Amino acid sequence: MVNMNSMMKKGAIVALSTVMLVGGATAAFADDNRGNGKNKKNEKFKYGLPPGIAKKVDLHLHFKDVEVEADWALRYIASLASKRVFEGYEDGTFKPGKVINRIEAITAAVRLMGLRDEAESAEEMNSHLNFKDANKIKEKYPWAVGYVAVAAENDLFLETDNAVNPEKEADRLWATTLLVKAMKMEDEAKAKMNVKLDFKDAHQIPAGSVGYIAVAVEEGLIDGYEDGTFRPNRPVTRAELAALLDRTGEQLPEYNNSVVRGTVSAEVDGKVLTIVQDGKKVQYSLHEDAFILRDGKKGSSNDLEVGDEIKFYVNNNLVTYIEVTKEAEEQAPANESLTGTVTSAVYNNELKIEKNGKTSTVKLNSDTRIYRNGDLISSSGLKIGDQVEAFVYNNVAVFVEVTRPVDQNNERFEVEGKFHSLTLNNDGQIATISIMTVQNSQTQLRVYNVDKDVDIVGNASLLEKDRKVELSGKNNVVTLIEIK
Repeated sequence: MVNMNSMMKKGAIVALSTVMLVGGATAAFADDNRGNGKNKKNEKFKYGLPPGIAKKVDLHLHFKDVEVEADWALRYIASLASKRVFEGYEDGTFKPGKVINRIEAITAAVRLMGLRDEAESAEEMNSHLNFKDANKIKEKYPWAVGYVAVAAENDLFLETDNAVNPEKEADRLWATTLLVKAMKMEDEAKAKMNVKLDFKDAHQIPAGSVGYIAVAVEEGLIDGYEDGTFRPNRPVTRAELAALLDRTGEQLPEYNNSVVRGTVSAEVDGKVLTIVQDGKKVQYSLHEDAFILRDGKKGSSNDLEVGDEIKFYVNNNLVTYIEVTKEAEEQAPANESLTGTVTSAVYNNELKIEKNGKTSTVKLNSDTRIYRNGDLISSSGLKIGDQVEAFVYNNVAVFVEVTRPVDQNNERFEVEGKFHSLTLNNDGQIATISIMTVQNSQTQLRVYNVDKDVDIVGNASLLEKDRKVELSGKNNVVTLIEIK
């Protein structure tokens, strides 16, 4: 508890109800996992071979070492591998902690731009390279000649670069500059050359690179470390580059053309994915090795549920990667009754009922009749903790009866969670507060009614989305909000 002098009434935070701050994604290079040296000469990309040697390749999307060594990068690596942008090795590993060299990074950047076919064409493979180490490229990395040529044609090199330096380790500064160029944002970078970077070691960033770093930070591609440094000369690992590549890809014009979105409308049957897209039912075939990401974890097609909102990629007419962007909420069964305990105040005409640890969502409408103690009430009269029976028809409740009011318990409660949002009544007072809580390893949004004389403890200016709060009250009506 903070000092009672800091206690305020609800009016002090009314203005906050319209300001919701959302935290940004984790920085691409925030992980401190590092490799231990340069690539060995006998390690080659399985899918990085020149045309003619590997014309037909099978996608490999599951790497046995990623979940163990860099689970934070799982989605980035699988996403890129599904599009054949950044791939693994012949032994089935990805080597996420291994330091990347420049020729590998250039290859991945060109593929990210959708220029793989061009880079592997006979014309580009026979290009004359004007770099002083051109002979080394042709002798040691013949498959990369076209990639270097296409990279030069698309301004991925600096005008002062006279060598490719294929085996040189790619550091944070170089890799960031490369991908800002791949985004075609050089003009934006040049316009920011004189901005002041907030990193403690900003003096280590060359003046001619400041704008590139500024753009990358602004676009959410990269950030600094917890100690306030950027560490421009730190070598980049394969997992770190995967994160940067995937975030860069989402900024490219080609991204929206390559990603498909829809809602799962049927269980996957025989490797057939059925979705609703723009109001129409569409079916896609799944690649036998398709990567499924649900709730941030690797799964299988059996984990997809009807109602899941997804995005996915199609490669050679097969779905190779699926990411669930919004999980389906469990709906009450149609045309039958449902009993349980109300877990949240009605929000967006949805009533959440819990029974035996399982929560169901019941839709309400203007015709739904709700009774409490024999009296007809509105949905706002339902209280958290009320035991109810809902009669459902076509997934909409036509009748809800409070079988045991929570008022009979007359109990006090306390609950902790992360602040989500507020609603106000017609008098400008807080009507409800919603928080995210964790129960049985599941994150749930819970909405609570708020007493008109609620007290606020703490600094109201800190009440933003995901801020830790503690709620307490009586009969599941909040009388005290403590901002942590």
